[in-house]
Amino acid sequence: MKEQDMQSRCKKYIQHAVRIIAGCFLICIMKETGVGNGIINERVFAEKGKQEIADGAVRMMLPALVYAAEKDQTDTPSKDLAWAVMRWLWPAGAFMTEQGKEETAGEDSRTYAMILEKQENDENAVDKNGKLITQNPDTEEKETWKTPVVKADISMEKLRDYEYLMSHFYTVDSSTMADEGLINADKLMGKDMKLNPDTKGAKVLIYHTHSQEQFADSVPGDAGTSIVGMGTYLSELLNQKYGISTYHHEGVYDLVNGKLDRSKAYQLAEPDVQKILKENPAIEVVIDLHRDGVAEGTHLVTEIDGKPTAQIMFFNGLSRTRANGNISYLSNPYLEDNLAFSLQMEIAAATYYPGFARHIFLRAYRYNMHFKPKTLLIEAGAQTNTVEEMRNAMEILAELLHQVLS
Repeated sequence: MKEQDMQSRCKKYIQHAVRIIAGCFLICIMKETGVGNGIINERVFAEKGKQEIADGAVRMMLPALVYAAEKDQTDTPSKDLAWAVMRWLWPAGAFMTEQGKEETAGEDSRTYAMILEKQENDENAVDKNGKLITQNPDTEEKETWKTPVVKADISMEKLRDYEYLMSHFYTVDSSTMADEGLINADKLMGKDMKLNPDTKGAKVLIYHTHSQEQFADSVPGDAGTSIVGMGTYLSELLNQKYGISTYHHEGVYDLVNGKLDRSKAYQLAEPDVQKILKENPAIEVVIDLHRDGVAEGTHLVTEIDGKPTAQIMFFNGLSRTRANGNISYLSNPYLEDNLAFSLQMEIAAATYYPGFARHIFLRAYRYNMHFKPKTLLIEAGAQTNTVEEMRNAMEILAELLHQVLS
């Protein structure tokens, strides 16, 4: 063997050995800092944890560099060089860590809190005054528009085509994983959503995780003109017109000390909803009724029987992400049933009132959809809709619920 080849091979062996040692050091650091617990290839690290690992790695392996950086009163070398060292010494570890910046599935309290916070902020963001935060407020079109009615083929032959089904009835968030095994028309359309006629008591629960959502002409202080008022009207229609016994819960979960705060709304709502379900065992259907948030130039309205009617959107949380798969903290044993319920409602809307229901939106988290098999999260209209348009929408929604449940 040539001397040059021998030197090259020795250099590679040394690099491999150093990488293995570096990996052991980094695992020790993660254990000591409490970051990244669990099997590494099944977990990702929180952003704060990533920096702790980086700084710890540099301090252990490059103490002279850290001394110089701290003497200069700057942490830039610690941050930048740490990751350069990390990528060279342990490229797989660096790759896995960077992949976890957006989606977390760790088993410690810090990453759990991050998951819940991201879930809370995933629908629509508002500022401290409760106003919608739009992406491009300075460039939005101010003209409103009506959504055109597009009639889709709802034959089972077409719905069995996964690509057709997804493109015509679903919108999937980029962070979310939805595959053919999960979105299967035969399975979802084949589930029986009918209510049990033999049980006594309320069959449907309507509540509002975000009770403070208002509309274009809502009257401040008048709950009847808010999303809660729409829940009241929907429950009246179900009770009185369709004979479906309905319980409307008006609990408030997005106000803290009198100020709008959605940071823990889903967490705060869960125990109250569970208590209601325990006290009312006949309840089979749980509906979390929301109002969507859109750009100010967008008007989610269609015309039904000559009346302007706000559009609705069914929203499903899948409890799993594209990056990391299932989120163990947010498991949902009723996921397939949830999906069946929303798809059957979507197809009923497409059958009787084309243009009323927007595409079903699929997102990564759970959104308290694990309460019952027949659970819906509905985004009804938006802040640009009028109260009249919303009440008209509740009339159509009540009829569709009657169609699917009865």
